[in-house]
Amino acid sequence: MPNTTSQHILNTSANLLGFCLFVITSLHFTDKAEGSIIDELTSVVAILLIVSCLFSFFSIRTSNHVIEKRLEAVADYLFIVSLLGILIIISLITLNYIK
Repeated sequence: MPNTTSQHILNTSANLLGFCLFVITSLHFTDKAEGSIIDELTSVVAILLIVSCLFSFFSIRTSNHVIEKRLEAVADYLFIVSLLGILIIISLITLNYIK
């Protein structure tokens, strides 16, 4: 059975990495990065997404089925943690606009 999950994780992680970089850049343009934890949290999520992309890529490239499944599982867990981090980031951004 071909590995299709890793391809989706790789694509989506790369897109969400662009979102994180947009948030970091936006905070620095508006000079709100210093008084907020959002850019630090976004940086951590961006690193998790990069590592998830790497594990997903290596999972696609390997020919060993056992290693492929392990790499895919790690990429999957990192992706889920990143999604939870993005949920927190969006919640914090929303709370900052409500104030």
